[in-house]
Amino acid sequence: MIGTDSISQVIGKDVHDPSGDKIGSASEVYLDDETGQPEWVTVRTGLFGTKESFVPLQGADLTGDGLRVSVTKDQVKDAPRIDTDGHLSPEEEQELYRYYGLGMGTSGTQTTGRTDTMTTTTDTTTAGMAGMATTDTGTRGTVGRDTSGPTTDDAMTRSEERLRVGTQRVETGRARLRKYVVTENVTQTVPVTREEVRVEREPITDANVGRAMDGPAISEEEHEVTLHAERPVVEKEVVPVERVRLDTETVTEQVPVNETLRKEEIEVDTDTDPGTGTTRRS
Repeated sequence: MIGTDSISQVIGKDVHDPSGDKIGSASEVYLDDETGQPEWVTVRTGLFGTKESFVPLQGADLTGDGLRVSVTKDQVKDAPRIDTDGHLSPEEEQELYRYYGLGMGTSGTQTTGRTDTMTTTTDTTTAGMAGMATTDTGTRGTVGRDTSGPTTDDAMTRSEERLRVGTQRVETGRARLRKYVVTENVTQTVPVTREEVRVEREPITDANVGRAMDGPAISEEEHEVTLHAERPVVEKEVVPVERVRLDTETVTEQVPVNETLRKEEIEVDTDTDPGTGTTRRS
């Protein structure tokens, strides 16, 4: 249960839905104008927290990891877009009631303003409207924000837009290794040998006369010699030659980001200058 004493613990905390999914971060707490109790919390969502949605505090509780609410992340994502201008109109709050299925509120007397100057008004249209709360738990309504009426304090808040630039990791492409087979002709010279017939003649000498006279004086005879030659023989073998893999490296480059920002300026405008009766602006 979130009470007025817990407001300072809610603002800035991570907001999770019942299943534990992170919705965003709590920005502002809105109090019910009639009861003064926390009714809504605005949650910053989106990549850079630029979207702000209203989430009911009914059934919410503070946990170790932030604020646990009773609605889902998808419900908050599709919630009605309502400006966080410091106060909810009756129509805006009824729209939120209908969307989240919380009913339409109760009728009665609503109270707005600070604790030192309580202003009581009767709302005959609808009650239960919510105003934005500050971390001062003794303050109700639109204190410290620029809204019309007697409920603001004696200071004006000047706001400006700040540029918050981040990075997002996205997929830009894919690289793959593909192996395929190609053929090529290889020519290589291999030395080969062969045998050829050569006729040798030798004269009859004392050394070979015995072998020459061995056998009949006149006869027919054949001698045979086997010839040999080398032929090229080709064999193929598969051998590993290298290992190829894909790797990535991170390259940092500077990318300029241009955006138009708005800011508020404050000037003093007086009606008359005492003693002269003239209008002065400074």
